[in-house]
Amino acid sequence: MSAEQQWDHSVDVLVVGSGNGALTAALACYEMGTQDVLVIEKSDLVGGTSATSGGGVWIPCNRYAKAAGAQDSFEDAKKYLMSTIPEGDVPEEMIDTYLQVAPEMVDFMHERTHMRYESLEHYPDYYTNVEGSRTGHRSMEPARFDSSLLGDDVKRLRPTHHMMRLFNRIYFTQVEAALLTVQAPGWVKLTMKLLASYYLDFLWLLRGHSRSRQICTGAAGVARLWYSLKERNIPLWTETTMESLVDENGKVIGAVITKDGKTQRIQARKGVVLAAGGFEKNQAMREQYLPAPTDTSWSGGVAGNTGDAIREGLRLGAATRLMSGAWWCTTISVPGEPAPRLSVMEKSYPGSCIVNMRGERFANESQNYMAFQKDLYEAHSEETPCSPMYQVFDARFRRDYIVGPLMTASLKPDWTIPKEWFETKLVGKANTVRELAEQLGIDADNLEKTVANMNQYAKDGKDPEFQRGDSAYDRYYGDPRFEPNPCLGAIDEAPFYAIRLDAGDFGTQGGLATNPNAQVMREDGSWVEGLYAVGNCSAAVLPTYPGPGSTLGPAMTFAYQAAKHISGQ
Repeated sequence: MSAEQQWDHSVDVLVVGSGNGALTAALACYEMGTQDVLVIEKSDLVGGTSATSGGGVWIPCNRYAKAAGAQDSFEDAKKYLMSTIPEGDVPEEMIDTYLQVAPEMVDFMHERTHMRYESLEHYPDYYTNVEGSRTGHRSMEPARFDSSLLGDDVKRLRPTHHMMRLFNRIYFTQVEAALLTVQAPGWVKLTMKLLASYYLDFLWLLRGHSRSRQICTGAAGVARLWYSLKERNIPLWTETTMESLVDENGKVIGAVITKDGKTQRIQARKGVVLAAGGFEKNQAMREQYLPAPTDTSWSGGVAGNTGDAIREGLRLGAATRLMSGAWWCTTISVPGEPAPRLSVMEKSYPGSCIVNMRGERFANESQNYMAFQKDLYEAHSEETPCSPMYQVFDARFRRDYIVGPLMTASLKPDWTIPKEWFETKLVGKANTVRELAEQLGIDADNLEKTVANMNQYAKDGKDPEFQRGDSAYDRYYGDPRFEPNPCLGAIDEAPFYAIRLDAGDFGTQGGLATNPNAQVMREDGSWVEGLYAVGNCSAAVLPTYPGPGSTLGPAMTFAYQAAKHISGQ
């Protein structure tokens, strides 16, 4: 029996995954005339890591930035990228394609779908000391979305990470997050406004919804694309796993899937687009490819990201790139919470430092989270382990800033901190720095010296060890009330606290090598006909994370490129 006679279902394009890249591929194919598309999602929720993320998209010269009057150019953006991405890590043609096509993708999706973004005026590139960088208007975040438009399917939308919800119920934007976490002027008014909008929407609450109708960040970005999919009646099957790809004479012609406990063979007449995430939740693959120490429990990625698409590509002879890399970010693993929290903002604020178990700093805490953890791995050794590490701060810091699950002292007084947090050494509290160190097993002499140094740096306004606060990005999450350096403050008011951080991530960045059409490549430079890959199952195009949204921008752009190639445009 021939392969054509064995299909249970037949479509033009099969898209594997349901994040920004997957949904962009499906919508772009449809709008370009290839309308018989099926999207499948492994879990019971739609959106993948895209939905749990901050939702930012880094695209220089996009329409929203231009509308805001931003001055930028392809030349400056390329100069910036070529200076921040190590030579040889990414083919130059991929960088050129990205910078040229990404604004075109934004225009296409804005004009034809419900995709809407807002330019981030004050969110800087992550390496502002590099020529060609900008201090704003290269990243954009999703506009708020009325989730009731999804109907009953709102229950199937993966929510944004719980750390991006006020009281786990009310969504807020990235801009609002920066204001709330540092309790900057206006934060009380903003909190009251968010609470009012939530409780005044009593019809929504009476329908049994615990989270606000108006959603933000990653979930909003996914919801806008999914709503556009639903308008076009493009099917999206959840709880559907791709078991294997079907190939014939070197060409991918479909896939074997499992749905509702039954195996099906799906024909894909024009192509399969893999957009199924990375391998961050596969411990064996982590140990094979990533630097140590590494653990799935430290990752903020989605549980279903176990490298299925990458392994299938490898089986078919695909080449890979950057398999030792991830989207690094220190995380806080809290007992009872569904996923680790990303430690992005709090370690930047003045009046704290991060130390290893020897009580020593090893990096600039206020630099971008990706660069911080790269420094961590460079400093880490058996003699000087840097994971776990502790963020050390004092009573003033605890009053002023949200610190992961500790919130602020007013929102979560010390007497409400679970005993388990102290018993597991997630959190420490003591009247002196020495007692704190002894409580947590940190070298006490070194920690006292480190804190004394930080107090002197706060007075001087200069960090001679790691230059904390010298760059525009450092200062973005600083506190302007602190002078002369908004990232440096004294750690001198008892009691003293510490919270444990791990060497985490929010996804892996290594994957299948692709060309500018998003076609999966072999080592010999040929491509696997009929197979495309985007997002974290493909090798990163912006691996150094040059700015906020460096994963979703390429995912969507090369999904658009795949659709053009599939549709013959």
